[in-house]
Amino acid sequence: MHNHTAVGAKTLELTATACLFRASSTYLLTDMDAVEEIKSRLNIEDVIGEYVELKRAGRNFKGLSPFTSEKSASFMVSPEKGIWHDFSSGKGGNVFSFIMELEGLEFKEALELLARKANVDLEQFRGSRGGGNGKLKERLYAANEMACKFYQVQFSKNQVALEYVFKKRQFTKETALEFRLGYAPNNGSALIDYLKKQGFTEKELTQAGLTAKRYRGGIQDMFRGRLMVALQDQQGRVIGFTARLLDDDPNAPKYLNTPQTLLYDKSRHVYGLHLAKDSLRRDGFAVLVEGNLDVIASHQVGVKNVVATAGTALTEMHLKTISRFTGDLRLAFDQDKAGIAATERAIPIASKVGVKLNIISIPEGKDPDELIKKDKSLWDQAIENPQYAIDWVIDQYAQRLDLEKAPDKREFSDVTLAVVRQLPDSVEQDHYTQKIAKILGVSPDAIASKLKEAPKARVSRKQQTRKEVVVDQHLLERKKLQDQVLAIGLMRPGIRGELKDVNEKSLPEEPARQLLAYLLDHPDFDGKLAGQQELKDITEYIKIVSLQYEALYQDLDDVQLQQELKRQRNRLQEQYIKTRKAEISRLLHDADDAEIAVLLSEVKDLDAQLKTLL
Repeated sequence: MHNHTAVGAKTLELTATACLFRASSTYLLTDMDAVEEIKSRLNIEDVIGEYVELKRAGRNFKGLSPFTSEKSASFMVSPEKGIWHDFSSGKGGNVFSFIMELEGLEFKEALELLARKANVDLEQFRGSRGGGNGKLKERLYAANEMACKFYQVQFSKNQVALEYVFKKRQFTKETALEFRLGYAPNNGSALIDYLKKQGFTEKELTQAGLTAKRYRGGIQDMFRGRLMVALQDQQGRVIGFTARLLDDDPNAPKYLNTPQTLLYDKSRHVYGLHLAKDSLRRDGFAVLVEGNLDVIASHQVGVKNVVATAGTALTEMHLKTISRFTGDLRLAFDQDKAGIAATERAIPIASKVGVKLNIISIPEGKDPDELIKKDKSLWDQAIENPQYAIDWVIDQYAQRLDLEKAPDKREFSDVTLAVVRQLPDSVEQDHYTQKIAKILGVSPDAIASKLKEAPKARVSRKQQTRKEVVVDQHLLERKKLQDQVLAIGLMRPGIRGELKDVNEKSLPEEPARQLLAYLLDHPDFDGKLAGQQELKDITEYIKIVSLQYEALYQDLDDVQLQQELKRQRNRLQEQYIKTRKAEISRLLHDADDAEIAVLLSEVKDLDAQLKTLL
């Protein structure tokens, strides 16, 4: 391609999306802590869902564009990547860029709005320019990591803990290492003494959740004489511990968890997710058990799409975290009254989040660990044959009550209709109204009437926000072609060589030009962003491009994609030539003789290039 300098030509204006990337990147350099804290607390699908009615489409969500009047949904949100893209307007970005676009805010204003939604106090980040909360978090991560290693060493020396793990639980050495099992000595301050020697202060250890107050003043180790199970975030970083009692002490709790800290929030943390997330995507469903040790037992026998919410009831945030990887959740809870109650609480939460909820029935009242020890195939069979949660609840009450007696009939209808009443879908409500009527031997009208006696609070249907924007159709077309060309080149290294004929000037956005240059310099780049410092300023753009690849091209083979890339590349260059010639036509009106000569020469070259494309 020829490189021409157009005298007096204005630089093409970057599109709104590119400007958003630049604005957010600049701010992130100075206030990364606040931005990352807000992102960690807010689900992008929840924020956008306040403006756009979203429906699940595999791992992503789709809806009608809030920027155009499209009739077919082409607005996509990826919870996993934390980004959105609107195919009709060509806009895209993260949760901040969405609020900026739709609310017409500057980045700082969007940050403050989202901070309020996330209940984040920005002052704690602005109070210190020396690193703020970020530095404290790193210290707490370091303290927990060192504590974990300390516990692992102590575990190797304690016979009681070794026998419990390897003989009673029948875990292997590899499993113990993978899940970072350890032992907390029972001498009061062994961990504190060790970590203080490593440079940690008592305040830091308390903030990390590793200490407890003594009755007579001072602090002691939070965990003593217990088997230690490391709690790790989605990146595998240690954020806390679950500690299991090894002695038979009826006055001591069987399990202790790290208290709420800056790193650990029991209402959000999903145990084992860092090891299970790939299996969740691959298998298409998640199994949720009650105990950490059940997770470990299942992973050891190769069933790795198993996680837990150890030590706390299932929350909306747990389900939202899991739903980022799959919309199919199967609960393996105890089959007792507590298990039924937990399931009843989970049903409306699952409906709200948009997760399909099923129940795994474990034979003979065993827990997953016991079933796996008996016969791993029984665990496989139980997982593969779940029952829809509402049907399971109905069956449980039908087995426990004498439905020949009027009081039990009343109780049965009370408890089952309380669940049905929370279903958002009227067809599903009608289905279970008829099923309950059939089980009780009464008319469906009687059950329908009772269902209406205590109706759930009416929720006004969300009014989808429409903010019409003027769209430059020529620029939009170039942006679409630009993204599609780079999507193929990014995700299919085998045909990346075709990018060498892409004219950098034909790309209307700066992030796209940066990505093109990087791909040409790194022909073997596999598309993974981890550790790629050169790409940190265009990370969001790369995520958007990869989302478009998933939506448009992932099912095509290399031959088809190579043809598509060539076709889109040529269309992109054609659009650029037409746009540039129109711009030159405007510039000629005010150009002097020397400038006119340069501009006309460029037009001649552009015409020659255009002929090769037609």
